[in-house]
Amino acid sequence: MPVVDEQALIRALQDGHLAGAALDVTDPEPPLPDNPLLAMDNVIVTPHIASNTDLGVHAMMHGVADQIAQVIAGEPPRSMVDPNVWPGRFAGWSPAEP
Repeated sequence: MPVVDEQALIRALQDGHLAGAALDVTDPEPPLPDNPLLAMDNVIVTPHIASNTDLGVHAMMHGVADQIAQVIAGEPPRSMVDPNVWPGRFAGWSPAEP
């Protein structure tokens, strides 16, 4: 689901209601070559790299490890997109005993 209404953003930029915009994510991703935002002088579009920092990479690595541990413990991962897939997903499965 898009966070920014790109058509409304384009209109606001063209009409002067906004001085500029900076986007790290577009819809679709990557942006289509004919996306008007790419041709605007008052817009900066980066290639979905805003999280590529020491803290961002650290958070992603630990987030994945934490969710793997949750699944191994029989708990649903906190970032599950569709919770309807969880019930019964691991019926009869249990983590290996030490």
